Amino acid sequence: MSYIEPIKEFLATTGFQQLVQNPGYIIMLVISCVLLYLAIVKGFEPLLLVPIAFGMLLTNLPGAEMFHSEFYAGGHVDWQAFNAGAGLIDYLYLGVKLGIYPSLIFMGVGAMTDFGPMIANPKSLLLGAAAQLGIFIAFFGALALSDIFPNINFGNNEAASIGIIGGADGPTAIYVTSKLAPALLGPIAVAAYSYMALVPVIQPPIMKALTTKKERMVVMEQLRPVSKKEKIIFPIMCTIFVSLLLPSAAPLIGLLMLGNLFKECGVTDRLCKTAQNELMNIVTIFLGVSVGATATAEVFLDFQTLGILVMGVCAFGFGTAGGVLLGKLMYVLSGGKINPLIGSAGVSAVPMAARVSQVVGQKENPKNFLLMHAMGPNVAGVIGSAIAAGVFLALFQH
Repeated sequence: MSYIEPIKEFLATTGFQQLVQNPGYIIMLVISCVLLYLAIVKGFEPLLLVPIAFGMLLTNLPGAEMFHSEFYAGGHVDWQAFNAGAGLIDYLYLGVKLGIYPSLIFMGVGAMTDFGPMIANPKSLLLGAAAQLGIFIAFFGALALSDIFPNINFGNNEAASIGIIGGADGPTAIYVTSKLAPALLGPIAVAAYSYMALVPVIQPPIMKALTTKKERMVVMEQLRPVSKKEKIIFPIMCTIFVSLLLPSAAPLIGLLMLGNLFKECGVTDRLCKTAQNELMNIVTIFLGVSVGATATAEVFLDFQTLGILVMGVCAFGFGTAGGVLLGKLMYVLSGGKINPLIGSAGVSAVPMAARVSQVVGQKENPKNFLLMHAMGPNVAGVIGSAIAAGVFLALFQH
């Protein structure tokens, strides 16, 4: 009898008993394993989906106490409770809460991005802007869902965070959500990166439905060469203009352009390589694990999560449609010299969306090489999503 009590006490301290008491943990562990399968076996955005899914797994291990969402309730950090009992992921999450990780990711993206195609064809800025249509459609759609379904409660902050999924830019979605609706960070991050991985599946049917075979076969003229001076001046001027127009977008745009300046100026090769590789990889791990940890059973297993998934795919669809429709208008105005397929690349999934434009165009005309033309709207979409994020933050952040 003396041996039974200690065994019972030991079993009471394990997470197995809590799993039995709260089946929600089991469901979340299964979901995290499914996401790991999609990332590892199917190749769905593995660089971020693997750490996100594993962070989700860690936070739903009962008794591990690695993350405490209550420390960040109300939009502020409860430093007293944090200092008394913070877990490992609580410390990592501060980089998300303070907006550090997404901005550093943007610096790495900037260091890997060539803005040359956009500078060579400034009209591609308009296509990048048009592809942000999905962000605002999803914003109003999320508000409408709240009016239709009593179980969904999306205010302006939540709707803005959901809408930004349509920018096809995971770090921007995380940045905006961490500022406006941190409670929804887990579901929004999973939706954003899942749909980004599905861009080659979501976009082609929309592109084909909105264009004719004749339009898809258009072969565009080669872009003009862009000088080194132009490439150096652009990130500096873009930072100044956008930051003055929308100060709330300065952290994202500023570090995006700083990374690009590292790449183009020719005197900071070591910094450029660090931003592209070591720093980018480290921040990606920390960002993914800490964001995944916010996907607790209480938050994720909710009717609102379904609403986020629905509006997320709508955001991607309307974003693609917006870019293609403006591309069709440019096709008409240019006398048939612009292939409207490049408009779909205005969503900022770099370079995946540009590759989709290339693949769809080449299926219609094997001599069609749209990749460099599509890269213009593609990188313009990165700037456009950051500007849209700045608009939402300026309107709703208090």
